[in-house]
Amino acid sequence: MKYNKAVMTKLINQHRDLHDELKKIKVEMGLEKNLAIKALFHSAVADNGPYMKEYQDLERLQ
Repeated sequence: MKYNKAVMTKLINQHRDLHDELKKIKVEMGLEKNLAIKALFHSAVADNGPYMKEYQDLERLQ
């Protein structure tokens, strides 16, 4: 599965907990938004993460 910023952004906008986690990553790690989104992808979606199925569903709609 490949990282797609547009799909990841949609997923974040649909889930408040992902949005909150994104903010937390930005502050704690001092990352800019794009890198924080990518980090969130690797922690919450990639490698059978809890949001992998929803991400794949959104990706199919693209």
